[in-house]
Amino acid sequence: MKDAMLPLDRDGVAARVAGFPRVAADLPELKQAAVAVCVTQRERTPALLLTRRAAQLRTHAGQWALPGGRRDDGETAVQGALRELTEEVGLSLDDTQILGILDDYVTRSGYVMTPVVCWAGPVGELIGATGEVAQVHQIPLTDLDVEPRFISIPESDAPVIQLPLLGGYLHAPTAAIVHQFCRIACRSVVERVAHYEQPVFAWR
Repeated sequence: MKDAMLPLDRDGVAARVAGFPRVAADLPELKQAAVAVCVTQRERTPALLLTRRAAQLRTHAGQWALPGGRRDDGETAVQGALRELTEEVGLSLDDTQILGILDDYVTRSGYVMTPVVCWAGPVGELIGATGEVAQVHQIPLTDLDVEPRFISIPESDAPVIQLPLLGGYLHAPTAAIVHQFCRIACRSVVERVAHYEQPVFAWR
């Protein structure tokens, strides 16, 4: 990447996220969801909280994901993201730890996914909810601030985004959201990602 890596302290990341010119998807007819883009710290190194979904889940089993899910009736994106964070990994945060909101991502399965950025700091080891989360990982932001891979599929004209991670790949929507966050948090670069495609297996 051509742009220089910036210091990843809380104040710097918070300022960059707060100044992000978010693009919302005004699609109330679709299902509304929220995900937590949660920054933790491992040995003073900022990291992003990612989970591996349980193998027995009906959809997206075994895939990398951000903590999140469908919002309850009357729930804001922030409320939904914080609730899902508590339910999935047992981490309870409050509004003072919210840094901002990124672009909405409309999924092939009919959700408007709103990414809520929060800073948790040091949290120690986290345990995923039984039956829903197989593993909880805290991945250094420097490991995620990488050039994505784009592939073509016959089912869509849009490029499918993938981010390399631990010998495999993050797929959209998670890959798109993580990529946008790392571009703004690590390099203060605004990159739109809503047009990046999901793999076909994620369309259901």
